[in-house]
Amino acid sequence: MKAPTLNRRFTLEAANTAPDGSGGFIETWETLGAVWGELKGTGGRDVDLDARAASQGRFRITVRAAPLGALERPLPGQRLREGGRVFPVIAVVDSDPEGRWLSCIVREELLR
Repeated sequence: MKAPTLNRRFTLEAANTAPDGSGGFIETWETLGAVWGELKGTGGRDVDLDARAASQGRFRITVRAAPLGALERPLPGQRLREGGRVFPVIAVVDSDPEGRWLSCIVREELLR
């Protein structure tokens, strides 16, 4: 496998929930650190998001591998942010037999 071009800086974030005082919860996002990656589009489609039209793009973000349990290893349920763009992580898989790279399968939803 050819080495990916890690030319984009992403912020890795994890969700935290806290009581809102009214019986519900507030979701906030905690920054875990920065990772460099390569962003490649894999497809897209139109979706109905809360009765509003939206475009959903699917991407693969390739980053350096990190050991299981390491803070810099993305996990499903976390998200990668690049400026105003937010990419929820759907799945994380090894990209190569040597275990040097991880592919994060992500999506991006844009309201139209």
